[in-house]
Amino acid sequence: MTSPLDALLDLLDLERIERDIFRGLSRSAIVPRVFGGQVAAQALIAAGRTVPEGRAAHSLHAYFLRPGDPGAPIVYTVDRIRDGRSFTTRRVVAVQHGLPIFHLSASFQEYEEGLEHQLAMPAAPDPESLPTAAEMLPRDLPPDVAERLAEARAAVDLRYVDTPPWGSVGTPRPPRSQVWFRTNGKLADDPLLHVCLATYVSDMTLLDSVLLAHGRGGWAVGDVVGASLDHAMWFHRPFRADEWLLYDQESPSASGGRGLGQAGIYTQDGRLAISVIQEGVVRVPRAKGA
Repeated sequence: MTSPLDALLDLLDLERIERDIFRGLSRSAIVPRVFGGQVAAQALIAAGRTVPEGRAAHSLHAYFLRPGDPGAPIVYTVDRIRDGRSFTTRRVVAVQHGLPIFHLSASFQEYEEGLEHQLAMPAAPDPESLPTAAEMLPRDLPPDVAERLAEARAAVDLRYVDTPPWGSVGTPRPPRSQVWFRTNGKLADDPLLHVCLATYVSDMTLLDSVLLAHGRGGWAVGDVVGASLDHAMWFHRPFRADEWLLYDQESPSASGGRGLGQAGIYTQDGRLAISVIQEGVVRVPRAKGA
């Protein structure tokens, strides 16, 4: 029987149609559309497969343009913007039903020595001391909601440091959230694969801090309507997505039907591996007849 992680890896293993054209399958998320982290990870895979060997992804900037249809494949077209002495730039457009649904620009760099500093890793409990996300699911969640939450995250071991948004509905809290994560199984040593798995997970919880500030439970509970708008990541240092990573998240602002999340992702030994910023639509559903 295929494990959830194997199924996710198969999802990220794109079919090469032409030199710079790839096709990927898709599946639904907690809400009935393609999960944004899946599209971003697949687009980065497509970009990375056109990059000279030895150049690692160091940044990506993406826009979510239209909801993805989970019942249709996604075609990724890669534009080879630049191959320089040290840096390579790629642009990827994801298309479904003849329309672009996602746009990504990514940059890759050969390793080189340079200046080093970072913000200190914030305090957090040992991930092994925390319950799994499945164990934290409230017993009063509707069965279909609990099933969708569990299925969407089955390939990843998520450990919330504090109660997640759907466990504290109606109680506003400071707009900060911490989550430990790693894949539910070992990965190959390909650095691009680890970067893409971290990209996949990065879209799961980043806007939680927006919800916490307003006592909202989130997309699965249905007390907000939301979607990712744009997403940016900077990969500072090597890491493994199958080893514990601390996702330290906060929301500096929400306004105009949008919420902003920003975060650092740290290795368990304290190295800042990734910086992330995301803005998303976060709307309170209108009452019937409004």
